[in-house]
Amino acid sequence: MAEENQSGQERTEEPTPKKRREAREKGQVPRSRELSTTMVMLAAAAGLFLFGNHMGEGLLGVIDSSFRFDQGVAFDPMAPVRMLQFAIGRGLLIIAPFALLMLLVAICTPALLGGWSFSVEALQPKLEKMNPLKGLQRMFSLKALVELVKALAKVAVVGAIGALILASFKEDFQALTGVSLETGIGLGISLFFRAFVMLSAALLVVVAIDVPYQLWDHTKKLRMSKQEVKEELKETEGKPEVKGRIRQLQQQLASGRMMEQVPQADVVVTNPRHYAVALKYDQLKPGAPRVVAKGTELIAARIRELAQDNKVPLFEAAPLARALYYTTDLDQEIPGGLYLAVAQVLAYVYQLRSAPASDRPQRPQPAVPPEFMQYMNQGMRTDP
Repeated sequence: MAEENQSGQERTEEPTPKKRREAREKGQVPRSRELSTTMVMLAAAAGLFLFGNHMGEGLLGVIDSSFRFDQGVAFDPMAPVRMLQFAIGRGLLIIAPFALLMLLVAICTPALLGGWSFSVEALQPKLEKMNPLKGLQRMFSLKALVELVKALAKVAVVGAIGALILASFKEDFQALTGVSLETGIGLGISLFFRAFVMLSAALLVVVAIDVPYQLWDHTKKLRMSKQEVKEELKETEGKPEVKGRIRQLQQQLASGRMMEQVPQADVVVTNPRHYAVALKYDQLKPGAPRVVAKGTELIAARIRELAQDNKVPLFEAAPLARALYYTTDLDQEIPGGLYLAVAQVLAYVYQLRSAPASDRPQRPQPAVPPEFMQYMNQGMRTDP
């Protein structure tokens, strides 16, 4: 049965990346104590294998030197202190590589599951943790039961492996009684090391079960209800009314900048009333004519008004106006299929500027290629 949140809704949805990120900021990351314990034990076994002889010989040397001293030293009251200081310092240097290895493993192991996480919030004291009723609930919760089962399983696995080790090393243990002290110590250390490695490796079975469970349990705790997912989506992307207002403001800003380009246009192609596209062609630069402003309805009316106020020619050509509007974005060059039609319009406009009023050029009828005729049916309204 799915868990419920405080509002009574079932938490059936997987946690979102934002939910996981917030949980990490609070110090809520998956952790496995079994993984940390096993890795430390395996590191200890590796450390004993690498540094065991060095540490053993070094510590025996420290002990030997501590009990060998001149007769005059026996009458010096500060000699024992100096010898103790030397023994401690020498001993620390001898075990330093092993201790450093253990420290690195203990620090780095948590990063294997969930990564490193430091949260001030997790360090803050919480009064609810001091509540006896909450403590009883934790003691008899499902998590406590799982921890109990894990502990019993770990004891069973380690105990079984230990019994097998004792059985397999039975003859070796019996052989220790018939050897000298030095040989016995060496054999005993070897048997201890082999048993320690086998016991540490046995814990990998517990880790293989505990790690997937911790990942599943962590994800389960972070699950969300459908309403929580919707609320997060609104917070992330913004509420619809806010997004609509932002979009409106952006359109207003873009429209304002666009209108500033209309007075510099060479011609405005119209539909005649519902579409208007302003074109600009710089003969000194390479490239085709560009669309510097376009719009429909009220925006188209504003473009025509600005064009008339700044003496920019208006050219009525419904198919061409619609084709330009739907195929070309602002400040982009017109498509190649419309080059000829736009060239006829611009040539006519340039002739109007230079020709006397009594000798007006003949108005062209720019033809739009068939592939652009589909745009004649777009839009909610058509021109008469």
